[in-house]
Amino acid sequence: MKTIRLKAGKERSLQRQHPWIFESAIAKGSADAGETVRVESHEGVFLAWAAFSPTSRIRARVWSFDEAQRINAAFIEGLIHKSVQARSLFDIQSNGMRLVHGESDGLPGLVVDRYDDTLVAQFTSCGTERFKDVMADALLKATGLTKLYERSDANVRSLEGLPEVTGWLRGEGPTEITLQEHQWQLLLNIAEGHKTGFYLDQRDSRYRFYQHTLFRKFQSVLNCYCYTGGFSVAALAGGAVHVTSIDSSGPALEKAKANVLLNGFELSRTTFMDADVNASLRSFIEQGVQFDAIVLDPPKFAPTAAHADRAARAYKDINRLAFKLLAPGGELFTYSCSGGISADLFHKIVASAGTDAGVDGYISERLQGAPDHPMTVYFPEGEYLKGLVVVKKI
Repeated sequence: MKTIRLKAGKERSLQRQHPWIFESAIAKGSADAGETVRVESHEGVFLAWAAFSPTSRIRARVWSFDEAQRINAAFIEGLIHKSVQARSLFDIQSNGMRLVHGESDGLPGLVVDRYDDTLVAQFTSCGTERFKDVMADALLKATGLTKLYERSDANVRSLEGLPEVTGWLRGEGPTEITLQEHQWQLLLNIAEGHKTGFYLDQRDSRYRFYQHTLFRKFQSVLNCYCYTGGFSVAALAGGAVHVTSIDSSGPALEKAKANVLLNGFELSRTTFMDADVNASLRSFIEQGVQFDAIVLDPPKFAPTAAHADRAARAYKDINRLAFKLLAPGGELFTYSCSGGISADLFHKIVASAGTDAGVDGYISERLQGAPDHPMTVYFPEGEYLKGLVVVKKI
């Protein structure tokens, strides 16, 4: 077993059970891609077993802090079984859910979503790549399913020195799937959609938006970065008179239109715009248009903390414009899925945007990812998705 030894004082995060070991923390030692290494303090005291990544800034990801633990197929199978079983602890109103959420489930670099009878997995680290076949078989065993599609096409694969890989890993079947979520249905394609095909992490937020629309009786709704229209369908289900949806992806907008029709709503209640969000918001302001509710759910502006300053400016700009477009008493559902933007920083950005827009509001709710996308006590970085509901003062 190969060993890596840390620099003096660099063991503290591991002693707090944090699973990442950065390149800058290592004094000596190396291994092959995905190989399990023994991690020791500068004094030679055992700290953890970890998977080594020769090219990544996160040079090793911890499997276990137990010196007696053996990192083998049985160990991996046990973690996957526990992760799948844990989802029964949550009230998930859907046939789509996240079964494995990386570090939060003790499986760094592995993401697995279930869409009805099909699993979709992303293997984004050298450690998961080495155990891919073991993990695939364990997932089918734990769920009783037969189909597993691989979507290992995330950008982080390149940081690990790994090529993009997509396609059926176990079994085969249609890639077009209809998701049941609350009382509506949503179409997705696991081979083409973002992430593993859909944004399951916003399931609860879509339902909250439906509830707010039902209670407040919103007439006009604006859904920015609408993707395949999840929030648009939720608004229509809540009784919104008209929903305007903006995205720069034509194929996503076609799927959004299909989702509107699938749920029995008339397209006359919607407007779909294949356009840039910022430019559209400015145009609406020039036209004097106002909306009763606005959803801002942009893509990841800051993948890491190093991008936070630039991302903060982008978040502030779109929120400032949205505040100006809100009718008095209107509601802004605004989100950041950037891991490099903390919940506290996001709150400050939104507050600054309101100040610049000359708009004050009540922050009525804080939102986060659905419970099947958990953060844990030991791994707060799991809180990548954060949101605020702001009610514009009358």
